[in-house]
Amino acid sequence: MKILAISDIHGDQSFMKEMAEKGAKEKVDLVVIAGDIFNFDQHKEGMIGPFKAKGLEVAIIPGNHEGLAEINALAEHYKIKNIHGYSLRIGDVGIFGCGYADIMRTLSEDEFFETLRKAHEEIKDAKKKLMVTHIEPNDSIISMKTIGWGSKGVRRAIEEFKPDIHICGHIHETHGIEEKIGNTKVINVGKSGKIIEL
Repeated sequence: MKILAISDIHGDQSFMKEMAEKGAKEKVDLVVIAGDIFNFDQHKEGMIGPFKAKGLEVAIIPGNHEGLAEINALAEHYKIKNIHGYSLRIGDVGIFGCGYADIMRTLSEDEFFETLRKAHEEIKDAKKKLMVTHIEPNDSIISMKTIGWGSKGVRRAIEEFKPDIHICGHIHETHGIEEKIGNTKVINVGKSGKIIEL
């Protein structure tokens, strides 16, 4: 399975057109957008349409720049999948997610974990697993080992559910950085258009 993963687009329509072209050229099975599609209160058209025009499937979660209502509206309008607290299965790959972040935090650490636990339950028997969050795990290279950055709940989910890959965004300074937590490859996909194969 081939996935195109991005986050932290912040309303850049030309970037989304470029990513739709890339997704079509690479023949990806799914595009995953890990939050911060918009800037605060700056909803823009043309952020999902380019992918749908290319016939690409899309899954999204909210970041810290948009709320669940906006993400649900996008999901309904474009017939795409919101995986905040939910999962989807494509072949032998299970994908589960949780949005939001530590800026204007709307979830406690327990809520981050419980949201991921609930979503994981539906795909726990999948042969391969991909976990999607906006916020990065705490005490990680991606969080720049900065005290107070990242989520303890997300890190706990990685340690307990052991996804093959965890993708996140949020911290712009570490876009593109990869590291291992246990056997899980953790990738800050950021605004890079990362191709992931599972």
